[in-house]
Amino acid sequence: MSVEFLQRVMDGKRRALSLLGDKCREDLRQRALEMRHGRAPRFVASLLDKPTAIIAEFKRCSPSAGAIQADADPVKVACLYEVGGAAAMSVLTEPEHFHGSLKDLYNVSSAASLPLLRKDFLVDRHQVFEAAVNGAAAVLVILAGLSDAEALKLLDAAALVHLDALVEVHTEEELLRAENIGATLIGVNNRNLKSLQVDLNTSLQLAERAPKNAVLVAESGLRTRQDILRLQGAGYRAFLIGETLMRAGDPFRALRQLQGLEAE
Repeated sequence: MSVEFLQRVMDGKRRALSLLGDKCREDLRQRALEMRHGRAPRFVASLLDKPTAIIAEFKRCSPSAGAIQADADPVKVACLYEVGGAAAMSVLTEPEHFHGSLKDLYNVSSAASLPLLRKDFLVDRHQVFEAAVNGAAAVLVILAGLSDAEALKLLDAAALVHLDALVEVHTEEELLRAENIGATLIGVNNRNLKSLQVDLNTSLQLAERAPKNAVLVAESGLRTRQDILRLQGAGYRAFLIGETLMRAGDPFRALRQLQGLEAE
């Protein structure tokens, strides 16, 4: 996923969402407020409750990896992740490039108790409210494709409906932006958006400059228990892992191995 690809997709989202009428927007906002009334955010709490917090991801394919499990059932995968001890689950809802949907999110939320992250290209508050009414406990905010003003609107919308927001960064500049907008849950994506190469050293380098109060999440390229131990030593509290688990013949066992509960 290159910078150009990210910008193209997010600009497309902006155009589509700009066509929504005020009544549609307000109706969804009210539904989200009603559904989330009195609920406390629980995504971060679940991450902090595990010695090794894995955010296990469901995705059928990606622009960089191609088809992974094109016909995978998100509910079956969620059940394996839950019994395997995942702290939370990430669900891709982007349809065109990842073959996901809000229906996947809703179905998983109806069948499993894991806190769910809506992973998509969010550019508008409306998408946060969509996440809330379909069972998410958190949303992804990708700074590389957003202005600070846009990111703040997403964070405010998430707070309004009691969702956590995972603010994703790729560079030191984005990390500083995340700190400046008050992000306290920060994901460091190890994929370079220019070269598309994955390097765990990105997480190691940015951890040294991260806000002291931030809960850090490492994303992309995590394959072994040793990768996790290395990043835990640098201060990471959680690990978003998708392709490794989705390609595993036995995702339950793979998840337990990553947590150090079974030998690799």
